[in-house]
Amino acid sequence: MDHNVNAPLRDNVRLLGDLLGECLRQQAGEDLFNTIEQIRKASVATRSEEGAPISTLKDLLSPLDDDTLLEVARAFSQFLNLSNIAEQHHRERLHRQHQRYPGDPGGDQGLLDVLARLKEQGIEDASLGETLHDLSVELVLTAHPTEVTRRTLIRKYDQMADLLGELDRSDLNDEERRSLRARLRRVILAAWTTDEIRREKPTPVDEAKWGFATIEQSLWQAVPDMVRQLEIHLADRGLPLPPADWAPVKLASWMGGDRDGNPNVTAVVTREVLLLARWMAADLYLRDIENLLADLSMEAASQELLAVTGPSHEPYRVLLREVRRRLKLTRRQREAQVDGLPVPEGEGYLFREQLLEPLKLIDQSLRAVGLADIANGDLKNTLRRLNCFGITLLRLDIRQESTRHSDALDAITRYLQLGSYHEWEEDQRQTFLVNELLARRPLIDDAFRRSEECTPEVAEVLDTCEVIAEQGSEGLGAYVISMATTPSDVLSVMLLQKIAGVTEPMRVVPLFETLADLDGAEHTMRALMGIPFYRERVAQGQEVMIGYSDSAKDAGFLGAAWAQYRAQEKLTALFAEHQIPLTLFHGRGGSISRGGAPSRMALLSQPPGSVAGRIRVTEQGEVIRFKYGRPSVAVFNLSQYVAATLEATLLPPCSPQTEWREQMQILTDVSVAGYRGVVQDEPELVRYLRTVTPETELSRLALGSRPARRKQDAGISSLRAIPWVFAWTQIRLMLPAWLGTGGALEEALADKEQAERVRDMAAHWPFFQGVVDMLEMVLAKADLNVAAWYEQRLAGNDEGLQQLGTVLREKLTSCVAALGGLTGREDLLENNPAMRWSIRVRDPYTDPLHLLQAELMARLREQDGDETLESALMVTIAGIAAGLRNTG
Repeated sequence: MDHNVNAPLRDNVRLLGDLLGECLRQQAGEDLFNTIEQIRKASVATRSEEGAPISTLKDLLSPLDDDTLLEVARAFSQFLNLSNIAEQHHRERLHRQHQRYPGDPGGDQGLLDVLARLKEQGIEDASLGETLHDLSVELVLTAHPTEVTRRTLIRKYDQMADLLGELDRSDLNDEERRSLRARLRRVILAAWTTDEIRREKPTPVDEAKWGFATIEQSLWQAVPDMVRQLEIHLADRGLPLPPADWAPVKLASWMGGDRDGNPNVTAVVTREVLLLARWMAADLYLRDIENLLADLSMEAASQELLAVTGPSHEPYRVLLREVRRRLKLTRRQREAQVDGLPVPEGEGYLFREQLLEPLKLIDQSLRAVGLADIANGDLKNTLRRLNCFGITLLRLDIRQESTRHSDALDAITRYLQLGSYHEWEEDQRQTFLVNELLARRPLIDDAFRRSEECTPEVAEVLDTCEVIAEQGSEGLGAYVISMATTPSDVLSVMLLQKIAGVTEPMRVVPLFETLADLDGAEHTMRALMGIPFYRERVAQGQEVMIGYSDSAKDAGFLGAAWAQYRAQEKLTALFAEHQIPLTLFHGRGGSISRGGAPSRMALLSQPPGSVAGRIRVTEQGEVIRFKYGRPSVAVFNLSQYVAATLEATLLPPCSPQTEWREQMQILTDVSVAGYRGVVQDEPELVRYLRTVTPETELSRLALGSRPARRKQDAGISSLRAIPWVFAWTQIRLMLPAWLGTGGALEEALADKEQAERVRDMAAHWPFFQGVVDMLEMVLAKADLNVAAWYEQRLAGNDEGLQQLGTVLREKLTSCVAALGGLTGREDLLENNPAMRWSIRVRDPYTDPLHLLQAELMARLREQDGDETLESALMVTIAGIAAGLRNTG
């Protein structure tokens, strides 16, 4: 670790810790402060080289009463949040200095690095310009319940980061420095005296507003800054600038549109979220226009602009006042629609082009009269925002599970006395669907809505499609079908949109997520390509979504990764054969077992040709705040996506050698068998999960609007991937990320020929390099001792659970050893000392939280409903998530 470059980070951590200590002394008293300090020192001692026994830490925690446990948990949790603020600020500091934070993945590189590499590799400027012109990165913000921090605290944490930035100034005098330190202490005090736990689950509308806030507070500034930065890099390289409407990055959302397994997301909710997004966009543009009104006071203007405004000493202000009036009207109209009140008359803005027209006229006028420098300022930033956000702020996807559509069609066919759609063979379904899609007559009338076949569930599906028809295409993205398995799953959504009168249908995107679905994806899409009507409908492009979470839960990390790779290969070849552009939509989560990976590593490990200048990817939960919560960090991460997409398109990774593919299949077969042998066949696993991890307690945490289970049964199969990963992460066993993989590597390394082959793969195949790197990162966060603490406190003398725990920890130990045998490194993260330091500096603060959590779980199971214990438990869950910088 470079001690000089990271000295400011250590100073910031120390400063924030000292100020927190002052607040604790003031608010909780000297006795509690001393207790917390005693626990901290004991925790540090257990992690020292001498290794003080864990019993010393347990002996300090066990006698504490419930109220004291809560305050201790809060103190350690708060310190971990402050450490994260310091680390994030340090990243911003280094990015400003064009340096890389040593704890970040070494492969992350910006556009300048990529442009230099493209030049070295002889990529022609014409090819580069064409790729940049059409480049499309769409980030889809989702409300998966992994953001555990309250918005009110996020605001305070942002204030702390701003104050750390102020303290970095070299021109501060002593008085100014003291003043800033006092302000920082006040914000820390405000955070300490704020309840860190959500007491009520957010509604889907609340989640959507959280997404809007991320745009308002960060991305609204970051997107134009990022585009400006990219254009400067291109100009420095002597490359032509992209067109004025260039939008390399766009935003979409699932918040308020994702109804898969979430009964709280209804057609009414989706309509409200779409209207609120338009309100928010009008409000943000209104702020831009107010600034432009203040700035554009000049008189010189083009004849074209004066023809619109008439003679004036301030023609730009004349035009901008009309824009302001219409934006205010737009805002009032959307607000009235949300509130169910009469909508004010007048012509507000409904389409992007309506707002773009006057702003383009101003831009052209300024350039025509020699004021291009002014046009390139705030006005150009507003135009860049229009290119990205449009008039709708973002595009809302709809997601629904495939059986909900087939249930609706079954109701319709039974109502029409055509028989049961459910009982038809796939060929019969396809024939019916295509015929009805081509038919000019309506399929059903209003009477169907009043029939007994139209159950509330069926009506909800139709209502959603009617909202799509009502709202128009500008604010809508993809209609994603989860658990898609057949061509009829796709055709059915197309027909349901037609029934609802949708004139500009949403593109229909099948989501292939289980191992079987991924293996069958190419077969399904090839069958669709065989239907002339469908092939014509998608001639301009097809989108397919690859699921990471459920496939990993189904088959384990390694098995899922290889299935995803092969599915993408086959789909890329299929659509190349039909000369139809393919966009792959990656449903990644934050954790490694749910597809989480650094941008460049993720894109360069895809099959060659699969990126092709277009990428769509989900950004979930706490990842959104971590990557896009601060404008400067958002600029960096958005640029990373653009650079990595460009590189993966023009310098795609090598195709795997035949022997690599064969070896990968061998590894996968062993890995899947090992994973399922535990997850599906081990009779004690469910009981272990429920007893030793906080899986059942997680349902108490008001994380998101979606239920933790798809169906209310006791099995692992119904448990969603997020709480499945979250529970194992909390006890540091990290089971979903490595189970099966270690056994596969161990078996391969025991064979001389296979060992040579996997080492060759790790050295030369980007896909397998990514697998190895991500496995190493997650294993560095795993901790055998911590997992054993939970078991000792919660499993008691239960021999069945103890035996299973021993087996799982032995498998983890073997996995770490096998990875070391593959990489040749004795210690995990030996090649990333900054990340290793980051984990180690947090351990003395996460250890007490782990012990507290196990103690609280035990007490709460004996005193169910105790409010103090529940609060303390929720604090430990949030604190551990902060300490590991990862939830689900």
